[in-house]
Amino acid sequence: MAGFSYYDFVHGLLRSVWSEPRSPDAPRRVWRDWVLVGVLLPVALLDGVVRPDLPLRVVSVSLAVGLVPTLLWRRTRPLLMVVIAFGVSGVVQALAGGDSPESPTMVYLLLLPYALFRWGSGREAVIGSAIILGKTVFSTVVDYPGPADTAAAFAVVCSVIAAGAAFRYRTRARTRELDQVKLLEREQLARDLHDTVAHHVSAMAIRAQAGLATAASRPAAAIEALELIEAEAAQALAEMRAMVHVLRRTAPADLAPGRSIADLPQLESPGQSGPSVHVEIEGDTAGLPPSVEAAICRLAQESVTNARRHARHASRVRVRVSADDTSVRLSVSDDGDPVRPNGTPGYGIIGMIERADLLGGTCVAGPDPGRGWSVTAVLPRTGVAR
Repeated sequence: MAGFSYYDFVHGLLRSVWSEPRSPDAPRRVWRDWVLVGVLLPVALLDGVVRPDLPLRVVSVSLAVGLVPTLLWRRTRPLLMVVIAFGVSGVVQALAGGDSPESPTMVYLLLLPYALFRWGSGREAVIGSAIILGKTVFSTVVDYPGPADTAAAFAVVCSVIAAGAAFRYRTRARTRELDQVKLLEREQLARDLHDTVAHHVSAMAIRAQAGLATAASRPAAAIEALELIEAEAAQALAEMRAMVHVLRRTAPADLAPGRSIADLPQLESPGQSGPSVHVEIEGDTAGLPPSVEAAICRLAQESVTNARRHARHASRVRVRVSADDTSVRLSVSDDGDPVRPNGTPGYGIIGMIERADLLGGTCVAGPDPGRGWSVTAVLPRTGVAR
């Protein structure tokens, strides 16, 4: 059983490596590549001039100069460049009777294994490793330099390969981290947009319905409803502009516009049709982090919006905020008809739960034992995100 598990592990590992895709967005030739090639070409020629004792000098210089262009395609065609460079040098060495015609300048070929493991696919890395290993073993067998030099050569090649793989997976981990941050920001933005738009649109819809119902008998009431809709729309635009301003900033910032607990009394909105809203604030709410105040405000806003839209025959919505030394508690309840959860919760409730969870708190929404619906959220004063 143990052997079977070990075989499965090795087989799965090899299959995973073989199926590894290429690193995305591999850079093509840049100005540094042209500078590198422009420097290596005269250096290789100069090495052949100043070192008349270089073995197979003409062949070595020709090989060093001829393989320099492989550096230009090492990122976009890493396996092909490894095949050309190590294959040609191996063939030349074999034709030379085992003598190594490689110039010291050809140390630049170490960039090819690095690029192979940094940018190539898993399949290319496996095939390229076999070619590099075969060339290294062949050179060691036909022109044995001694145990110290052999060990040093293998250590250098392995170090270059390890460096390429390390940078590859470090970049991938960084990309995953950035993707996760972007996802969290998108989720937070979705919550803020939902809370802002849903609240104001719902208020405008309710006031428009009231205006239509009273337009025939009380034209003045219809005009008042239009004025309230205009004020609600202006407030919605102001909040949307504040959100866009935050998003366009280059410095990191909280995505939520600057809402605070002091803004909660605005939910009472005298003159609005539907259940009346009563806000109570108890305890020391001074010194709370902006993220906690914004979250409390958004949770209360969404809860009141849901009560106005869904609480049948509700006459009163109570919003209560209490703060102590360690936490801030929000409770929103209405006295509407008893309700039963139907299906999965909407985005509003999901967004409230996520908003509280991100700050290390909790949020529970559900029907009361008697009448109505309650939302209870508890957030730590520190507002430390999980």
